[in-house]
Amino acid sequence: MNIMQKVNDLILQPIVVLLFALAIGYFLFGLMKFVQNQDNEKERGEGKQHMVFGILGIAMMAGVWGILGVIQNSVSALH
Repeated sequence: MNIMQKVNDLILQPIVVLLFALAIGYFLFGLMKFVQNQDNEKERGEGKQHMVFGILGIAMMAGVWGILGVIQNSVSALH
């Protein structure tokens, strides 16, 4: 196992998974806020905003995960 693989497995992957979980949790928090406040337009708007930011976070983490895979494959192909 080379150094890049170790860095990826021990540092980068756990960080990406943690950020993915936080983004999903933020989305679910916004969803709960949206559903529980059907009569309060301000709270529903905040819930929508949380859901949008959660989805953006999920998309960014998926992109980071893909970029890390490409970098890892490129570096391992050089050896």
